[in-house]
Amino acid sequence: MRLVTYRHGPRDSFGVVVDGGIVDGARALGGRSADLKSVLAAGALDELARSVQGRPAEVALADVQLLPPIPSPDKILCVGINYVAHREETGRSETPYPTLFTRFGNTQVGHGQALVRPAASTELDYEAELAVVIGRRGRHLGREDALSIVAGYSCYQDATLRDWQRHTSQFTPGKNFVATGGFGPWLVTADEIPDPSRLTVIGRLNGREMQRSGTDLLIFDVPELIAYITTFTELVPGDVISTGTPGGVGSKRTPPVWLRAGDVFEVEVTGVGILRNPVVDEAR
Repeated sequence: MRLVTYRHGPRDSFGVVVDGGIVDGARALGGRSADLKSVLAAGALDELARSVQGRPAEVALADVQLLPPIPSPDKILCVGINYVAHREETGRSETPYPTLFTRFGNTQVGHGQALVRPAASTELDYEAELAVVIGRRGRHLGREDALSIVAGYSCYQDATLRDWQRHTSQFTPGKNFVATGGFGPWLVTADEIPDPSRLTVIGRLNGREMQRSGTDLLIFDVPELIAYITTFTELVPGDVISTGTPGGVGSKRTPPVWLRAGDVFEVEVTGVGILRNPVVDEAR
């Protein structure tokens, strides 16, 4: 299934993408779930699939504003320096453990919504990534059980303010300006992607390919990330793990390539879809 969170007129809801548009998931479930996160928490994905089966689309995709599939995750955990090509272009050394940092929910925008380049910086960089969305609670998992708690996968644009990222050794400021992270266009359920190591992540700026890598080249793959993370915290339904960006980021090009107002950046993940976000300047 392709699961979306969307705005239609004054109303926000969630649903399933079918031929011709979207079936409203809240109506299909009789109003028992308010959003996708609550569907996941209730273990109701199978019920949702049965409920929408055979129903015609109620609204066209062109008539809605897609929002982040999970607008308010309990946790957004991002992985830095997780492809060899990106590690090499940054000049960083190998590390025995994943480099993790957090994003806040208000940094996220959905497919078609604008990334906002803050007035405080001119160094907004792109990062195309595969996102993992958690479907069940998990703690102290081994890699052999890690994928059992995955609800599905999406595209992520982990855009970064490089100058703010360099203020200290901590990544947090450069990753958490409002409306700088793209997430979407939808969540593709894990039954359609049984092996997340067989995907390709592509980043395009104004139609020009800037990044490309197979997820088989992740330094720490999805099961290893989940095993590591669940050692120190509990993952809960709706949590998001953005798995890292391939080489080719703008800051390491000569001259550097920064996102500017009027640009459009796309993240494509094979088997998932294409996340597209225009760029605007922050209103003053």
